[in-house]
Amino acid sequence: MNGGGDEDRRSHRTPAVLDTDAYAGLSACEIAAGVWEGRLTAREVTEAALARIAASDGAVRAFTETWPAWAAERAAEVDRAVRAGVRLPLAGVPLGVKNTQRVTSPRLARLTAAGCVPVGATATPGPGTEWQTWGATERGPTRNPLGPRWSPGGSSAGSAAAVAARMVPLATGSDGAGSVRIPAAWCAVIGLKTTGGLAPAQGRTVRGAPGPLARTAGDAAAYVAALQGSGNGVGGSIGTVAPTRTTPPRPVRTAWSATLGFADTEDEVADTAHDLLEALTSARITAARPAVTVLLPDPARCWQELRAPDGERSSLETARADIDARTDRAPRTDHHAARTDRVSPAAARTASALALAVEEIFTEVDMLATPTTPGPPHGHEGPGAALSVALTWAFNITGHPALSLPAGRTADGAPLGLQLVAPHGREADLLAVAAAAEREGLV
Repeated sequence: MNGGGDEDRRSHRTPAVLDTDAYAGLSACEIAAGVWEGRLTAREVTEAALARIAASDGAVRAFTETWPAWAAERAAEVDRAVRAGVRLPLAGVPLGVKNTQRVTSPRLARLTAAGCVPVGATATPGPGTEWQTWGATERGPTRNPLGPRWSPGGSSAGSAAAVAARMVPLATGSDGAGSVRIPAAWCAVIGLKTTGGLAPAQGRTVRGAPGPLARTAGDAAAYVAALQGSGNGVGGSIGTVAPTRTTPPRPVRTAWSATLGFADTEDEVADTAHDLLEALTSARITAARPAVTVLLPDPARCWQELRAPDGERSSLETARADIDARTDRAPRTDHHAARTDRVSPAAARTASALALAVEEIFTEVDMLATPTTPGPPHGHEGPGAALSVALTWAFNITGHPALSLPAGRTADGAPLGLQLVAPHGREADLLAVAAAAEREGLV
């Protein structure tokens, strides 16, 4: 036997005791490294995650249900694989699953293949309301961990709240109009909408895209790499972002717009987001391009026409049925297929004009920055006349990747986000800027 080998160390080292506070301080990448090196096991990380959820979720209501039996089974599989020498990139990482996502979906299969351990379903708005920036559970609405009077955003409400409350380091989201970016902004975490078509299709709109809710850029990068079925980072022309990448190789040329030419953005929200962009420029992470004019056509009517029938299933009964049926051999299909772009000539012209306008911007800069939302988080009574998606849904139509980075607070403490948008396939650029901002202590 090789006394110095990894297998020997994993077999004989006693893992450190992991209480819920220690667990809450770990990133997904730190958990995976601890499991690889034998300092942790997927079993004890999973137990700590479920204990923290049990202790914290009564106040937050991020989860609609947890899956302890399935999580234990999956954790045991991960520990066996690691003992056999398999280096899973997300080994033992507890994962919150947006409750509109089937546990048999290709996306979740890729994350579990990378070593994630799904621990429960996270809240979404559910039926019965026209506004989607909140979460619903049988115990009441999902609360924002940063302040219970605010909505956590939506529709990936529970995923953002679970990550912000440190119940899980990673959670799945889907973004058809801002449903990852808005809750990320209002819960002060990172939310990434991937390029349209990057991952297997599933969602509420023909322009919907998946993406992670995470506390660190490295964790988000590892998630996207797993979503692509890759062990490395996400490729881009500025470079490749692996989970440890912390700096763009040069300042990223960035245009700023508070309104995109049509949104009714509040001054305090615009100023707070712009302050973070200026800090990024001062740190030479970005390079400002103030001469670039950003005037996009209003996407509201176009998005409404492009919206597909609701093909997602969000009931607890469906979630339980999917768990019970996870060993089914027969392939599953959504009962509503994604609709083709059979829209009015006016909507088609708007979509074309949007795409051309955004591509023209990217001939002059590498990135576009805006506030994530035009206003601060609303209360649980709803948004009123505010259109929280005004700055996000254009990029669902064009398919460009976009990331929300925590930008600070309003005078009364409400959390806000800075949205960064990049050319198609350039998730790497967004994640590199986010990682550099973390390294400089700006977020």
